[in-house]
Amino acid sequence: MTYRSIFAPDLFANRVVLITGGGSGIGRCTAHELASLGACVVLVGRNTDKLKSVQAEIQADGGLAHWHACDIRDEDVVRDTVQAVVAKHGRIDDLVNNAGGQYLTPLEKISAKGWNAVVSTNLTGGFLVARECYLQSMQEHGGAIVNIVADIWGSKAGMGHSGAARAGMVSLTETAALEWAHRGVRVNAVAPGYIASNGLDHYPPEAAQMIRAIQDMLPLGRFATEAEVSAAIVYLLSPAANFISGSVLRVD
Repeated sequence: MTYRSIFAPDLFANRVVLITGGGSGIGRCTAHELASLGACVVLVGRNTDKLKSVQAEIQADGGLAHWHACDIRDEDVVRDTVQAVVAKHGRIDDLVNNAGGQYLTPLEKISAKGWNAVVSTNLTGGFLVARECYLQSMQEHGGAIVNIVADIWGSKAGMGHSGAARAGMVSLTETAALEWAHRGVRVNAVAPGYIASNGLDHYPPEAAQMIRAIQDMLPLGRFATEAEVSAAIVYLLSPAANFISGSVLRVD
């Protein structure tokens, strides 16, 4: 069965959407939804097996999907990847800057190497991909960018490296929205709260009980689904958000 989106069929027909971290989690779900709405989705990530698997899923549903292996932390690789996408498809209409990752640890135990790895993935990599999409396509054709950040307000113990990087991405979102508006490019962010995603599998076993207890403290009494985050992303990319830029939509 194809993805059942709340949005109108063919809303993204003839649009090329690049999705980083498209091999799993929110990126995979968003790729399915956008493809079901007519977009040609380009999956970007480091794990080629996951990218191929998602491509096959989308194609089985009748959608259009391609993939490119890319480490978004490597400037030259990012430049070459975006160039290859533009060469194949002619342009990039939209970008979902979703790739990211972190690990749970207190500040005093974070090494410089660990700090830099998280910041490079969650901030620098996102900047590089957005910059290249702008330079190689969007400054000429316009477009929309959605950066995936996190619910950083109030901050969280054990997430100092990720919180700092995500806060930087919020500021980058606002700056890019200001600087690129005259080229017809909108830039927004989506900040997911607690999501029932396979990202939870990466936390250590001792954190499992704590994570399960969190949903009992949430007003709705449950985690969000990946599809509820995907819908927010699609909304911000869509014409319904044509006068929204520099904003953060919190799905929490």
